[in-house]
Amino acid sequence: MIRHVLPCLVALCGLLLSTLPLRADPSMIDARILTGWRAEDGRHVAALHLTMSDGWKTYWRAPGDAGVPPRFDWRGSDNLADFRVTWPTPRTIDQGGIRTIGYADTVTLPLTLTPERPDQPIRLSGTIELGVCKDICVPVTLSLSQDLPQSDTRRDPRIVSAMAARPYTAQEAGVGAVRCTVSAMQGGLHLRAEVDLPRVGADEVAVIETANPEIWVAQAETQRRGGRLVAETELHHVEGRAFALDRSGLRITVIGDDRAVDIQGCPAG
Repeated sequence: MIRHVLPCLVALCGLLLSTLPLRADPSMIDARILTGWRAEDGRHVAALHLTMSDGWKTYWRAPGDAGVPPRFDWRGSDNLADFRVTWPTPRTIDQGGIRTIGYADTVTLPLTLTPERPDQPIRLSGTIELGVCKDICVPVTLSLSQDLPQSDTRRDPRIVSAMAARPYTAQEAGVGAVRCTVSAMQGGLHLRAEVDLPRVGADEVAVIETANPEIWVAQAETQRRGGRLVAETELHHVEGRAFALDRSGLRITVIGDDRAVDIQGCPAG
C-alpha cells in the first residue's frame, strides 16, 4: 500500500529549508550559462550548465517525495518574452530509503528563449532556486547573468546532446493505449494508470505529475504485467482542500535503465 507520508515530508522539508543556508557553496555546485545560438525561427537556444562536486546531486522537474523542484526566475532579463526548459532524462536516486529523481555529477538544461524584439540580442539575468544533496540536502539560490549574442548561429554540441537526451515521446516509444482510473479516497484521490508500452529497461519507474502545482502526488507503485505498465498513486491538495483533476494535464514519465518515455494526458479507462 502507498503510505500517507505527506505531513511528515512537508514537516521535514520545512525544517531543512528553515535551518540550512540558502547561498550556493562553490564546493557543492558550479553553474554557468552556455550562450548557445540564435535559431532560424528567431528564438535563442542557450543552456544552464550545472557541475556538482563529487557525491552531490540535484533534482529533476518532478523530484520525488523528498526533493526540491528547480524554480527559474528570469524577470531581470532584457528582451525576453518567454522561455522553455528541455529536461534531459534523469535517473532515480535512493535518498535514505526514499526515491528521488535527479542528476549527479553534471547536467546541461537547454533553454529555448523567445525574444520580445527578434532583431535584438537577449540579456539573460535572474535566479535559480534548487536543492543539492549528499549526506544532507541544501536549498541553494544561484544568481546568473549572461549576454546572448544575436549573431552567433553555431550550435553548441553540449546543448545539442542534452536536447537529444530528453525522454522519448509516446509516439516515438510505440506507446499504445493509455488509461487512468480515478477513485475517491479519504483526503484525496487514488489514481491507477495503465500504459501499453514496450519495456524501457530494468527497474522501470513511473513518475506522475499534474498541471496543478497545488496537487501533491505520492511516489507511484509501478508494476510490469507483460506489455502493460501499471502505476498506482495518491493525490492530495497541499492545503487539504477538495480539488478537481484535469486528465489532460496528467503527465506520466516512465524511466528505465535504457531510456525514458514522456506520456501526456491520461483519459478514463
